[in-house]
Amino acid sequence: MMTTDQSVEGFPILGNEKSYSYEDIQLIASKVLKQTKHKPSIGIICGSGLGGLADIVQDAETVPYSSIPEFPVATVKGHEGKLVFGYLEGKPVVLMRGRFHYYEGYPMWKVAMPVRVMKAMGISTLIVTNAAGGLNEKFKTGDLMILRDHIDLPGLTGECVLIGKNDDRFGPRFPAMVGTYDPELIELAKETAVNLGYSSILREGTYIMIGGPSFETVAESRLLRNWGADAVGMSTVPESVVAKHCGIRVFGISLITDMCSLSYDEVNATTHEEVLAIGEKRAGDLQKLICSMIGNMNLNNN
Repeated sequence: MMTTDQSVEGFPILGNEKSYSYEDIQLIASKVLKQTKHKPSIGIICGSGLGGLADIVQDAETVPYSSIPEFPVATVKGHEGKLVFGYLEGKPVVLMRGRFHYYEGYPMWKVAMPVRVMKAMGISTLIVTNAAGGLNEKFKTGDLMILRDHIDLPGLTGECVLIGKNDDRFGPRFPAMVGTYDPELIELAKETAVNLGYSSILREGTYIMIGGPSFETVAESRLLRNWGADAVGMSTVPESVVAKHCGIRVFGISLITDMCSLSYDEVNATTHEEVLAIGEKRAGDLQKLICSMIGNMNLNNN
């Protein structure tokens, strides 16, 4: 629960060691919904350099994170820090234009807190995008990888986003993570990609999350690949785990912005600027894929 040291517009200030209660999340969600006329059914988290999807939202209304009491603030270039409400392909959506990362100093429960807020606002489907490094030698820069599964490396080493007292109103104490990424949405994405002519750049695989912010060494990349990972990044998994925990169906997709070095003879020193540049170059294709998927989603089956 929140610890009350002082309050801002009726919200208690969060202490360093405590997470948000169910009541806190409901209160934050209600405050956000008062700033928009929209009632979203689909949530979208935009990864590095992929926030342009928000520019094509129709009848858009923007709510800056800074205007939401107790909401974290995005600090990374390429993450603007605002919620965008409106319609994509006639479906009511809310986009996070800017996400939060463990490496920014946020605890895991705060990284994924916006997913619970979106759930409280009424979303039943979450689309998570990210920029990732390719580990699978068959991949190439600019590919789009559908997440079939993930490896929660921080979670396996003691930093699971669900650590702490469980409130059954959020979800069960021991949630199964099998099937985190919805099979029907995966098939819809594959069909949509074929129809758009994206077959040559579409991949499918396992995403592994590392803490960051340092990029992988050659030895680390080899280790992650040997563990069965096809792509690596510093996000997505906490949001996906919390979404599964609270009964939201999830679709995840990675834009492969660089290929990790698996050999000392061909070392690729990745920079964040290069990640953003590839994101900008391929963003249009990803936007078309996401929009086409949303247009063909049957929200009544959620």
